[in-house]
Amino acid sequence: MIGSDNIGRGRKGTLLLLLMVVMSSQLQAQELNETDTINRKRLNTVIITGSALYAGSITGLYFLWYKDYPQTTFHFVNDNNAWLQIDKLGHMTTAYYISNYSYWSLRWAGVDEKKSTLYGGLMGFAGMTALEILDGFSAGWGASYGDLIANTVGPAFFVGQQLLWQEQRLRLKFSFHYTEYAQYRPDILGSNPMERMLKDYNGQTYWLSANIHSFLKEESRFPTWINVAFGYGGKGMLGAQSNPPEYEGQPLPHYDRVRQYYLSMDIDWTRIQTNSGFLRFTFKALSLIKLPFPTLEYNKENQFVFHWLYF
Repeated sequence: MIGSDNIGRGRKGTLLLLLMVVMSSQLQAQELNETDTINRKRLNTVIITGSALYAGSITGLYFLWYKDYPQTTFHFVNDNNAWLQIDKLGHMTTAYYISNYSYWSLRWAGVDEKKSTLYGGLMGFAGMTALEILDGFSAGWGASYGDLIANTVGPAFFVGQQLLWQEQRLRLKFSFHYTEYAQYRPDILGSNPMERMLKDYNGQTYWLSANIHSFLKEESRFPTWINVAFGYGGKGMLGAQSNPPEYEGQPLPHYDRVRQYYLSMDIDWTRIQTNSGFLRFTFKALSLIKLPFPTLEYNKENQFVFHWLYF
């Protein structure tokens, strides 16, 4: 059954990283020179590589997560109160970046701006929604209305900006820091550094990073690559929906589940001009990561907290 622990197996945190790597790998072999003339060879490369990576990732996830769990008829669950909704932001951000990376790949192949935008958004939605179908047939989980909404909002956020401004003035981003909580429930929050990054929602922060120059007059001399970022995270979570009193017969410390809000600075790497194809790729690959900067935090428990460097 769906419960506070099943939702916390780190499956969706793993998807976040896995799908980013899949799309980044597709771009890594490509020299990102965008044109408006379709290059059939490049387009075939995008279609074949993308299809193979998509099929491979879905197959791999089936054997990794779903194969050993009983199957049932397709069903929905309500997990909207899990992990202070941080997992939903993970879905939205993942779908957003699948859309963005797909758009870049299609532009490289010469597909025009509007079609690349719409097809990119469709790929972001379809890629994440396929996982909900697998969830829906699994007795251990179930398709989530909240996840489906997040899977829609992410691509829509990308497509809307691209159609309105022909650029991404507002980017969704991700950052992570290690927390004290994983030691108490390593099966749920991770037992090694990599698992903790993927599973521990206490250490995950999701950001809305806004480019300042893009909202100023064109002739402004304000640096084009400086952003202001608004973040959301949470702490004190030892389970998805509530904190259990004990783990493997041992009592657990009490933690209040607290929402955290952040204000910080950031860099939009994609706006740094360079003639190097390698650097352009590197900057686009880095575009999903919020860089550490001095940060102001607000939460109801401690009110305002200043971090000299927040990850």
